[in-house]
Amino acid sequence: MRRPAPRNVLVLCTGNSARSILGEVLFRDATAGRFRGYSAGSQPKEAPHPDALRLLAEKGHDTTGLASKSWDVFAAPDAPRMDIVITVCDSAASETCPYWPGAPVRAHWGLPDPAGVTDPAARARAFAETYRALAARIDRLMALPEDPGAAELQAALSAPGTDDCL
Repeated sequence: MRRPAPRNVLVLCTGNSARSILGEVLFRDATAGRFRGYSAGSQPKEAPHPDALRLLAEKGHDTTGLASKSWDVFAAPDAPRMDIVITVCDSAASETCPYWPGAPVRAHWGLPDPAGVTDPAARARAFAETYRALAARIDRLMALPEDPGAAELQAALSAPGTDDCL
């Protein structure tokens, strides 16, 4: 039996420096090739947050090539077609998302911004908690059959009290 093609997942946040970067890497590395992770932001920072890069490296992830980028990159005609679009911060969820060809499944995983924590020790804990929360949601997707339909994906992506990107 032939394995289905990996599903492309775009994780969006306003700055594309912390939560969405963690999500991109987890989708890339923790899904046994079932998903391809990408990330972007509506107002990207100059670079990924140093604490995000540090945590990823500590967890054994390759951080080479990670960059903060605009979501416009993925709305371009030559961009990869997204199967799933996930917002991870409240400000990105309330913005009007660009049109994504192919009508991807959309979800909102509202997570507090670890980059906004000022105390260095508390910020490190906040990044670790964000990583854990994203990994737990991705584990839920990995429990699905190899090639789930859109309804199964939507159910696994959705959690009580969350809204789709507008």
